This record gives sequence, C-alpha cells and structure tokens, in this order.
Amino acid sequence: MQANVNQGLDTGDLADNPVTQFRDWFALTEDAGLVDRTAMTLSSVDARGRPSARIVLLKEIRDEGLVFYTNYESRKGRELIHNPHCALVFWWDRLGQQVRLEGEARKLPAADSDAYFASRPRDSQLGAWASPQSQVVESRAFLEQRMARLEREYQDRAVPRPPHWGGFCVVPHRVEFWLSRGARMHDRFSYERRGERWRIQRLAP
Repeated sequence: MQANVNQGLDTGDLADNPVTQFRDWFALTEDAGLVDRTAMTLSSVDARGRPSARIVLLKEIRDEGLVFYTNYESRKGRELIHNPHCALVFWWDRLGQQVRLEGEARKLPAADSDAYFASRPRDSQLGAWASPQSQVVESRAFLEQRMARLEREYQDRAVPRPPHWGGFCVVPHRVEFWLSRGARMHDRFSYERRGERWRIQRLAP
C-alpha cells in the first residue's frame, strides 16, 4: 500500500515486506523532479573494519533485494567480496523520504551481468575495460590512450563483458523507512528479518 506522504505514515500504511514497501515509495519518486532517484549511498568495510562510502546507482529491484553494477576489482568490489555486509541509503529530498537498508551483497550470476552489460551504451562498455577502477594512474592521458586502443580493437565487433565487472544484489536483513514531519517528529519504521517473516516496529525520530 502506498502511504499518503502528506498525512504521515502509520503501521497500517506499510507492506508486510520491505522490498514491496520500497517499490511503493520508489514509484512515488518517478514524478517528483529528483535529479536522480536511483542514486544511493553504498557503505562497505575493509579488512581492518574501516568503513567507506560512495554513491552508486540502483539498476533493478528484485524480490530478494536491490541490484547495482561495478568493477569487482574496485575498492568497493574488493571490500564487498571480502566482507559482504554493507548498507545502502536513499534520500529523496523533495518527498522528505529516507530509506536505510542493511544487508549482504551477493554477486549476480554471470548471465545476469552479461545481459545488463550488453544493454549499456558502447562507450560505457569500453570504459569498463579502460578504467582500472580505484587504482592509481599516472595521468588522464593514460586513460584516454587505453580508451582509444580499445575503440580500435573493438571497432567492428561487440564489446564483451570484462570478467572483473558485474552485479551485486544487496539482500536486506534490516530496512528502515523515514518520513519527514513537522517539529522534527518524523515517522520512522524498521523492518527486521525473523526467519521468513519481517518484524515491523515504530522508532522514535
């Protein structure tokens, strides 16, 4: 069920499953005039327990979780492979809505990553090969030379997906929905997984 965000949020407005609830809220963002409603902060943790965060783009909502794509050899890729526990945050300022998700990042099957890669613009496909993401490079010219070489190499043929590039699905175990209200008395609800079911609780703002 979609809540009336102008009248606040109550337990009866919420779906039984947080992914269904996320779909409902995400649908509200379509006509909200946001710069990019798919932008989400992804936080991961390195081998020493130190967190890092960056913006990535949501590409698909699946029943099991939220999907994004990246270079598996980037900092975030390496951290998620080493420690799949991560967090996502969405902030849709025009709607006064925030979603926080904690869960586990799982690599997508190669066939899924192949299919999405094939749908990307050709320059983005080449860029996935050209950029050694997160590594130190000597200059911009180094990257441009790699891109030019790849353009020549694949001039007359399809660009295959790099083996080091693909998708993750973040499977949630906890999700929080936050709706801005006056006097900082916001409506805030958490979903926590209990086996195959979800426990929903109201939280103080």
